[in-house]
Amino acid sequence: MVNRSYLAYHVENPVQCKVWDTMAQSRQADKSKLVKPSDQRGRNAATTVNGSRPGDKYQRILDAAIAVIGEKGFHNSRVSDIADRADVADGTIYLYFKSKEQILMAALDYAFSTFLESARAELENISDPRRQLERLAELHLEGLGSNRGLAMVFQTELRQSAKFLSEFSHKHLIAYFDLIRAIVRTGQQSGVFRRELSDKIVANCFFGALDAIVTSWLLSEREYKLSGIAKPLVDVVLNGVEART
Repeated sequence: MVNRSYLAYHVENPVQCKVWDTMAQSRQADKSKLVKPSDQRGRNAATTVNGSRPGDKYQRILDAAIAVIGEKGFHNSRVSDIADRADVADGTIYLYFKSKEQILMAALDYAFSTFLESARAELENISDPRRQLERLAELHLEGLGSNRGLAMVFQTELRQSAKFLSEFSHKHLIAYFDLIRAIVRTGQQSGVFRRELSDKIVANCFFGALDAIVTSWLLSEREYKLSGIAKPLVDVVLNGVEART
């Protein structure tokens, strides 16, 4: 299994993680020799079928993929399982996707793109950098806390494949870290945050804390609301645990 801390490490240390990227690129290059560009279906929510935009069936397939893979794991899930959960014929799935791998990546692409778009829109209306980080933490925890299947896929299945992890990191996590770092720099410029701190380190600490909280929630035998942890989590990240006089 790929260690979950690699997500933050990849963004902080792109050179050291080059080996993972090379593996992913090599596999993708081998596949591209066999698949024409017109057959690269299922990469995002704008995929078309017969010239028309996908609708309810496409979204049901994405939702079903997250639910099934979250329950059974990627390797134990079959395309027919996803089709049954989405209430579509097996052949319908292949109108949109070439493989189970494409289904999973399309589902994650859609989920994370939606999250980032929503986060950016909300943060535009918040001026205080501390509150921006707090709201971002709330959105992160609300999103995964309200969809256990998505949380399971993101925290476990995604990280068991160097290819999935590398592709997802380049496409989404770098953008997420850039958003966090921009908030930190704004806070430093306004005097809210310490200027001498590295915005990269702060971003890694922030994301790492959220990541660990979600994993702990998944492993816990008791139910509790994840979003309620956002405020104390941000307080610890920004203020630490040392008593101040």
